[in-house]
Amino acid sequence: MRNMELLAPAGGMEQLKMAVHFGANAVYLAGRRWGMRSACRNFSAEELAEAVGYAHSHGVAVHVTVNVLMRQEDFAKDALPAYLSQCADAGVDAFIMGDLGAISLAREVAPDVAVHLSTQASCMNARAAEAYMGMGVRRVVLAREMTLAQIAELRRDVPAELELEAFAHGSACMAYSGRCLLSAELMGPERSASFGACAQPCRWGWELVEGRSGARVPLEADEHGSYLLSSNDIRMIDHLDELAEAGVDALKLEGRAKGSYYVACVTNAYRHVLDGDPVEPWLEELDLVSHRPYSTGFFLNKPTQNPGREEYARERRLVAMVESCERDGDGWLATVTCRNKVEAGSYATVLSPGEPPREVALGRDLVTNGASYPLRLPFEVAPLDVVCA
Repeated sequence: MRNMELLAPAGGMEQLKMAVHFGANAVYLAGRRWGMRSACRNFSAEELAEAVGYAHSHGVAVHVTVNVLMRQEDFAKDALPAYLSQCADAGVDAFIMGDLGAISLAREVAPDVAVHLSTQASCMNARAAEAYMGMGVRRVVLAREMTLAQIAELRRDVPAELELEAFAHGSACMAYSGRCLLSAELMGPERSASFGACAQPCRWGWELVEGRSGARVPLEADEHGSYLLSSNDIRMIDHLDELAEAGVDALKLEGRAKGSYYVACVTNAYRHVLDGDPVEPWLEELDLVSHRPYSTGFFLNKPTQNPGREEYARERRLVAMVESCERDGDGWLATVTCRNKVEAGSYATVLSPGEPPREVALGRDLVTNGASYPLRLPFEVAPLDVVCA
């Protein structure tokens, strides 16, 4: 029932390694241009080739986002054709695109790379999906505004070979699949959401003001204002069977702007549940990672607004990453790289692929970011396992 691809975000090389280590079947990332998350580290040409080589050596596919709105100048001087050819030469498995011109160009200059329709295209009906399929699109990343019932209906009406992908976890926009002018209007055209530079003004506190009298009308407001434009995060880990029954082939985890710990924790949780683990312990894990209040998005009902001042709730942070581990008497001696200070005697949680979260009392201080420390553990760990507290 849960034989769905797990697609994890990679805003940089460390996030990519976390996604691969914790069980993603594919990662999605961007180069230095034409991706919807321009604030990320993203990947240079050399880094992209390295990323593809690393992912493929672990049996993981690489999807490259080329999903901003395209201007005429993007096609001038062979800039976009050269970039698509570069991606093809690096061995990427798929482009994620929403612009018809970019899709047409990709089929011309990189015919061996699959094209997946970006959620930016807001594809919500079978007629549109089949039209895109006729252009060479192999997968549709569904608009986040679709319900499970609508996805099931679309699935019945499109050819079986057309794959469907859905966002199962992470941020949701107040606009249709990111089609928002708010950031550019308030912050200037250089901060346009449609070109990857959204300032997220929908997350700010807002008030509704009546124009004639100037009266302010509260909408679930506190002393800081209302959050009528700020949606809660999506979390569908406890509805994976329903997504599969609706015909979803791939689950996408939002978060290319997130850090490596977030990628590790969320990928690990979804991997375990997809592989048949009970969902309850992993619901608790997802409560500990940075997030807004959770909802089921539009899948089951209308999403609710973020009700409070707290933009992100986070109960746990990355303490260290494992470099190596060897047997040492009755236990194990790991070498870890410190990422955040923690005192000896603190209790930490170790996340390892294929294992439940394991708690351990730290026997020493970890104080210097980037420094390596020996850490005695009662169980074996592996490089890229994470220690958090």
